[in-house]
Amino acid sequence: MRGTKSGGHRGADEPSGQGGSSVLRQPKAVWATAGASVVAFMGIGLVDPILPSIARGLHATHSQVSLLFTSYFLITAVAMLLTGFVSSRIGGRRTLLAGLALVVVFAALSGMSGSVGELVGFRAGWGLGNALFVSTSLAVIVGASVGGSAAAILLYESALGLGMACGPLLGAVLGDMKWRYPFFGTAALMAIGFLALTAFLQEQPRPAGKTSLLDPVRALGHGGLASTAAAAFFYNYAFFTVLAFTPFVLNMSPYASGGVFFAWGVLLAVFSVLVAPRLQHRFGSLEVLGGSLLLLAADLLVLGYGDHTTAVVCTVASGAFIGLNNTVFTELALGVSPAPRPVASAGYNFVRWFAAAAAPFLAPRIEEWTDVHLPFVLAAAAAVTGAGIVVLRRRTLTIEAAEPEPVTEDGVTVFAG
Repeated sequence: MRGTKSGGHRGADEPSGQGGSSVLRQPKAVWATAGASVVAFMGIGLVDPILPSIARGLHATHSQVSLLFTSYFLITAVAMLLTGFVSSRIGGRRTLLAGLALVVVFAALSGMSGSVGELVGFRAGWGLGNALFVSTSLAVIVGASVGGSAAAILLYESALGLGMACGPLLGAVLGDMKWRYPFFGTAALMAIGFLALTAFLQEQPRPAGKTSLLDPVRALGHGGLASTAAAAFFYNYAFFTVLAFTPFVLNMSPYASGGVFFAWGVLLAVFSVLVAPRLQHRFGSLEVLGGSLLLLAADLLVLGYGDHTTAVVCTVASGAFIGLNNTVFTELALGVSPAPRPVASAGYNFVRWFAAAAAPFLAPRIEEWTDVHLPFVLAAAAAVTGAGIVVLRRRTLTIEAAEPEPVTEDGVTVFAG
């Protein structure tokens, strides 16, 4: 199995580290966007260490508190159809600032919630802002960075890894004082990001034509992108079973849980940025992806059936496999089809975030109906299914793809070529 080779930008087989000498020499706008991206990704894992504290503070069940993830990612998934539509009309800079503003408002409101229902609702608004920001930030970093898409993806994955690592740590430090404080902390950090982008990011060139709401769905008509999104859907179910359900299983103090997920996030960052490119260069992207998904499945089974110490070790170790998967999936999504990168990314994320919404909703309910082991068995089965899709659809993931300029017909963007 071999990864995508894409005309005009790096194929998935080429190591992300190529052009590494240019990675650190970036315009201020790129660093401002990457910095705000770190905080945006911090918001995903921020609540991990404080989920039990939130449940106690709001007198809620585990399944009710898990809806914090479900509402967040469900709105994020649907909003993916809006991101290109909005950014192609008001520009990337305004879209980023609008997303940041929404996160600031809804993160602050989350901290003031008086019930779990209010908190779930405010997290949904947070998800809308995060969708506008995260999907557009990747396109902005790719467009404004020096060193091509290799350097841009490396920066983006670095931001993701750093955010995933620091989110639980911030949640633990602030949440140990009061479960509301991490939300206020995130709002303050995103406000700083808003000011930084206002100061350093100039308006980005708009696409030749306006993107319609259905363009991301049409992009999924490409077999390679559809296969990538389908495999990522099952992978994300496994990923977010770890992120949203494991804190209840570990049942540790905010500091202890934050430490576990900080170590998890560090491994995620190291493997996504440093290890993945080397493994891809040596073995090929699809081999790395399939093997990593199978190893994640094995890790989940051991996590589900091991004792507490084993569960902690396996939770941390899963960060390595998740880091590998994140990098390869991102590269495939951007390079496997001829769709413009923002459109391809929106279609891909539209599919995969539904799994991120489903796992936090289903895992605690499955535990209530059966036992604590079955959620991890199903998550492992999902990871194996993702690996199976990669193997069975490998031919569609090796198509030569070039990124054409979008062409407008009657106000709707279509793909030339």
